[in-house]
Amino acid sequence: MEYNLNCIKDNSTLSTDEGVIMFELDMRSRKPIYEQLVDKLKELIINEVFKSDEQLPSVRTLAGQLTINPNTIQKAYRELETQGFIYSIKGKGSFVNSNHQKKDKERIDSVKRELEKLILEALYLGVPANELIGLVQDLEASKGGGAGND
Repeated sequence: MEYNLNCIKDNSTLSTDEGVIMFELDMRSRKPIYEQLVDKLKELIINEVFKSDEQLPSVRTLAGQLTINPNTIQKAYRELETQGFIYSIKGKGSFVNSNHQKKDKERIDSVKRELEKLILEALYLGVPANELIGLVQDLEASKGGGAGND
């Protein structure tokens, strides 16, 4: 599979066999570029834009076309590997891990527990439930995600 990556100011495009994927890398953000890459690649893996065992673009290819230091790409790939989203084969490249869904379930359970604590705290502090519900709906509309977008 061939990848065509371009950096257009703060937007980046990724061409796959499925089509072109547009995502933002904000060079002015306080969030490190490698974290932005990790977040976007995780989103693409979770939404199955990258299929199980599919090869990701090489570090050199991605770095060259996004004009980002290869060490930044490598750091993002290393983090994805640590989190279990990808695996590497020496001399071959990085591939989407087929068992990331099990880890996703564990992570979802953990996030739900954290959210429950935060929601209880917000309610205790007097934030109305309908305001919290509205916040979740606004986030869902702006970000996407959940079962409706699978």
